[in-house]
Amino acid sequence: MGMVGGGTGSFIGDVHRKAAAIDGMIELVCGAFSSTAEKSITSGIALGLDETRCYGTFEEMIVKEKALPEDVRMDFVVIVTPNHMHFPPAKLALENGFHVVCDKPVTLTLDEAEALQDVVAKSGKLFALTHNYTGNSMVKQAKAMVAKGELGTIRKIQAQYLQGWLSTSLEKTEQKQAAWRVDPKRSGIGGALGDIGTHAENLIEYVTGLKIEEIAADLGRFGEGRVLDDDGNMLIRMENGAKGTISISQIALGEENNLGIKVYGTKGSIEWYQENPNELTARWLEAPKTIYTPNGNGLHDEALAVCRIPAGHPEGYLEAFATIYKNFALHLSAVNEGKTIENPDYPTITDGVRGMKFIYAAVESDKNNANWTKI
Repeated sequence: MGMVGGGTGSFIGDVHRKAAAIDGMIELVCGAFSSTAEKSITSGIALGLDETRCYGTFEEMIVKEKALPEDVRMDFVVIVTPNHMHFPPAKLALENGFHVVCDKPVTLTLDEAEALQDVVAKSGKLFALTHNYTGNSMVKQAKAMVAKGELGTIRKIQAQYLQGWLSTSLEKTEQKQAAWRVDPKRSGIGGALGDIGTHAENLIEYVTGLKIEEIAADLGRFGEGRVLDDDGNMLIRMENGAKGTISISQIALGEENNLGIKVYGTKGSIEWYQENPNELTARWLEAPKTIYTPNGNGLHDEALAVCRIPAGHPEGYLEAFATIYKNFALHLSAVNEGKTIENPDYPTITDGVRGMKFIYAAVESDKNNANWTKI
């Protein structure tokens, strides 16, 4: 892989590199790691890359990599920049024959997302979006249980993603992660909505297999001078008639990374939290409560397929992230061998467009006093 962004001091770039390496299927071979050429090259050298493949810009990387022999050049591009710099390198990479893995949300605007969807379709290349939490084995178990009808008809859903790291005006310090996330020119029209709300939205649709049809959103902007949301509560209506709620916040003082989901059906319910990722709790109409764990008893094949170590050894954030990369790499290897994989299990451009439509619908609803708004 080649990387755009993720230079020295980057949190998410380092996460992507570690996750991609876990299963031994992917090697970082080049990169344009910063908007500053000197920092980009310095970052690449620090990562052990050949200086000739440390590029000053993503444009240079794509052009020069394309000119290399097929068995030498990168196979795909990983984009780990702030949101406003997702679309340009993704579009250029696809148009030059490279597959793409991109951080979420997929683009700065909905127009860009829909344009990128067209580019992906025309290119015939693979596109993965790193909604990493869906790679967790217990999330796979939850999805399989719903799909196999074990919970019965889904009637109610509750999801949350609560953080407290923006409780103070962190963006007014030299904290770069905070600064770009509260800036609409770099983040888009959604603040917490784009950063964590799309994870909750994607998790709901992934686990249940159902689409959110309408949303009524009440968003908050509590930080001094903030124009983007840093808090929000939403009612949702699912395509099958189920009802639900989503609560998001980055000003929930004391919360760390509290992503969770509850799904209630006519036969049973499930509950999972990212901060305790190795336990999926199921409750039943006519049976005792069940707690599932990685590589434990009662798991479906879908969950077992992403368990890497024996039961009792915790698997979490990096392993879930790695599952996205592993499934993408398996698909790419199959494509290179002329094989076909039906319904590969990783988020795609379609999920990216769904996420952008969710953001836009929530912002529109909030502007209209939480009126119901179709996604």
